Amino acid sequence: MPIHFKDQRIGVFVDVQNMYYSAKSLYNAKVNFMQILKAGAGNRCLIRAIAYVIKADIKEEQNFFDALEKIGFEVKAKDLQIFAGGAKKGDWDIGLAMDTIELAPKLDTIVIVSGDGDYVPLVRHLRHALGCRIEAIAFGKSCSGKLKEECDSFIDLDSDKRRFLIFR
Repeated sequence: MPIHFKDQRIGVFVDVQNMYYSAKSLYNAKVNFMQILKAGAGNRCLIRAIAYVIKADIKEEQNFFDALEKIGFEVKAKDLQIFAGGAKKGDWDIGLAMDTIELAPKLDTIVIVSGDGDYVPLVRHLRHALGCRIEAIAFGKSCSGKLKEECDSFIDLDSDKRRFLIFR
């Protein structure tokens, strides 16, 4: 059970693509980002909640981005990169990392919503160099074991699928 103190200043940083594809591949469902924000923030003092999205020119995309804002997220978007050979790339790993490092002095706890093991060096840096408590929220089945180990606490979305997923 994570340690939650009412006066803890927290930031929630969501790797939307990671969560979207994990929910889709594991459960053929969508993520309930409102419930994730509630679980991450708890009864603590939420300073910032940022959702990192990739714009792919899909029809309902803007409605989704608007819904995230309505929930309470600041939405940061970047375009999907399409390379000459047809390969596509879209991730926010460095952007999320930079934001957490820059905001760390104003936060006691940083919540990373992603199962991506690429965040392990970031987690180590935030804890050891900047003194923050680090929590992760992800689907345990698809989350990096090393990421789970490195964080101070981990919320496994698989443990309450009815709360954290939206089934069609």
